[in-house]
Parts: sequence; C-alpha cells; structure tokens
Amino acid sequence: MEPEKSYECPLHGGGPSAQSLVGLSLTGVVGLWHLYGGDGPVGPLDVWLIADQKAAVHITTGSDWCLIVEVSEPHAGYDMGDSGSITVEAMGDRSPFAAHIGESVVAVRERHEPNTGRMALELSFPTGRVCCESWGGDLRLTAVR
Repeated sequence: MEPEKSYECPLHGGGPSAQSLVGLSLTGVVGLWHLYGGDGPVGPLDVWLIADQKAAVHITTGSDWCLIVEVSEPHAGYDMGDSGSITVEAMGDRSPFAAHIGESVVAVRERHEPNTGRMALELSFPTGRVCCESWGGDLRLTAVR
C-alpha cells in the first residue's frame, strides 16, 4: 500500500482545508499593494476574503512560489522609506471577487505541485468562479467563465 501523498508546502504547511471555505459568505475583499515612486501600484500582492462570519481568509504567495491560504486579519499599511510603501485597503471593483460579494462559496478546487504544494485555488460561487494562483511567484486573480 502506497503512503498518501502530502500536498503541503514544505516551507509554509498546508493551511486550512480548502473544503473549509465552502459556505463562506463573501462580504468584502481587501488587497495589499506595493507603491514605489511615481509608478502605479504593484499587485495586489495579498488579498483577504472577508466573510459574514467576521473571519478573514488571507491568500498570498510564498517565497517558494506556493499559494498560501490562512486565516488571518488584514494588517495596516506601512512606509518602507526609499523602497516605497505598502497600502492595504478594500478592493472594491478592482477584483474578480467583486461580482460575488454577498454570495457564498459553493465549491472549491485546488491544484498542487509535488515539491511546492498548493499552486492554485478555484472558488465557485452561484454566479461564477474565481481562480487564485501563484504565477511565477506573483498572485494572480482571474474570473473563470
């Protein structure tokens, strides 16, 4: 009998079970961006899905390019001096999740890589799906039709 494969990230662990997100009722989305000089914002680098249960699910990428999913609250932005600043604020309509505010997650699907762990998380809502993935180490959010 073969041992069960582990899809946990060797550096960051597995985080909460993706199935635990089913039933989460989305009330808002908060994003984190890096601002540097006169350039436009880079990111979002992190997102927090805010639920009606007053919980927040943090989604970001790890240093090994895994997709980190954890339960944590958004933090405040901060100044990094010559390296720019970090801003954390509600995403409004700047996210593919905007179309699903007020809806509950009805299904989830994950994609894993053997040496890295979770690489993508697709959340299904009654009116569509959103894919969160690590793409070359960057967080990418896309609406799936």
